[in-house]
Amino acid sequence: MASQNLSFVLEAPYKVKYEDRPIPELKSEHDVLVQINYTGICGSDVHYWVAGSIGKFVLRAPMVLGHESSGTIVKVGSSVSSLKEGDQVALEPGVPCRRCVRCKDGQYNLCADMAFASTPPFDGTLAKYYTLPEDFCYKLPEGMTLEEGALVEPASVAVHIVKQGGVKAGNTVVVFGAGPVGLLCCAVAKAFGAEKVVAVDIQEQRLEFAKKYAATGIFVPGKVSAEENAERLLKENDLGEGADVVIDASGAEPSVQTGIHVARVGGTYVQGGMGKNEITYPIMAMCIKELNVKGSFRYGSGDYKLAVELIASGKVKVKELITGKVEFTEAEQAFKDVKAGKGIKMLIEGVKD
Repeated sequence: MASQNLSFVLEAPYKVKYEDRPIPELKSEHDVLVQINYTGICGSDVHYWVAGSIGKFVLRAPMVLGHESSGTIVKVGSSVSSLKEGDQVALEPGVPCRRCVRCKDGQYNLCADMAFASTPPFDGTLAKYYTLPEDFCYKLPEGMTLEEGALVEPASVAVHIVKQGGVKAGNTVVVFGAGPVGLLCCAVAKAFGAEKVVAVDIQEQRLEFAKKYAATGIFVPGKVSAEENAERLLKENDLGEGADVVIDASGAEPSVQTGIHVARVGGTYVQGGMGKNEITYPIMAMCIKELNVKGSFRYGSGDYKLAVELIASGKVKVKELITGKVEFTEAEQAFKDVKAGKGIKMLIEGVKD
């Protein structure tokens, strides 16, 4: 399919089309043009496809989907010094303003003016070409594949979550949700030196994979109270009075409730998964335990770099998470498969010349 810049465009919920758009121009002498090789499908992409919005971000005009991508540099701006044509890179798909207080504090992921791919009104990476500043493209080390490069984005989400939890050598960690991000949280926690990593999910098939992949223990919650599930989880996994760090990568209300009860006194709870806007929350347990409760949003300073290093070194393995690849022209079917819960991580190949 000959094209300038074939793009996979969301027009409205469940309504997508392929559109040939102009090749994007470099906006700055520090920008690069990337030909996209692989793009993973994220839950947020599926949510926009299904609902047309996530919270305050509402689709009001056609938008290119996708943000988990790797690619090859095909053009560089006049002031680019760290990359050249032909370099293979992982794309960090959110560019902050660089000037606000949060950016200057080093928390650029909290920038109010963040231009994030596939988040209205900004187009995503499911196109033949995409532009970014050079410092938001990370050159893949020798031996690291472009397929692995497309998994750097969710790995960076996991790195940020685990860093928010302050996981260190000897810690015990419980991760709720054994989807891609939850599995990667297990792997990153182990790479950080966690002694025990327990994965929790209601799907036993996912947990079987988690045990082979990175978890040292697994747990299937029952249809009982959060306190009862927490008590059984701690007992079955020999976690004593509670886990040092609890991570929720599910966004499910019962997981959040159970997670608070699983954390030890003075422990840390990190909310990585997004769910309903409001839930019933065990605030008394949180207060009495004096828990450190933190949110986690995307990724910040150093997270992408560390994710690349962890994957390249083999400390975090991502190839095992890739359960299928489809051609660019089959992108909509891939979205349907992900929505149906098939596989772990599906990759969409780039537009072929």
